[in-house]
Amino acid sequence: MNKAALVLGAAITLCMVAWGYLVYAAIDFGTAARSGSGGSAWSFMALACLGAIACLFVGLLLVARLMRALGISQPPPSDDAPPRPVGGKRAAR
Repeated sequence: MNKAALVLGAAITLCMVAWGYLVYAAIDFGTAARSGSGGSAWSFMALACLGAIACLFVGLLLVARLMRALGISQPPPSDDAPPRPVGGKRAAR
């Protein structure tokens, strides 16, 4: 296993731990907001939700990079590749 894969694995773990904490905080702020204790709880809940969304998105992007680093998936073809012929054997006749 190469060093890039280990770094990506650590970053994915960090993102997922942050995501879990932010989801827990959003639930906690939502409970406080519904009970009526403070008007800023709604805004904190919204910020925690946005942060959780961002952490999950970045974590999924890092998973895709980890799969490419491990050789499970391949990068998309470049634009410099020659175009594929249109049609099959019939079109070639």
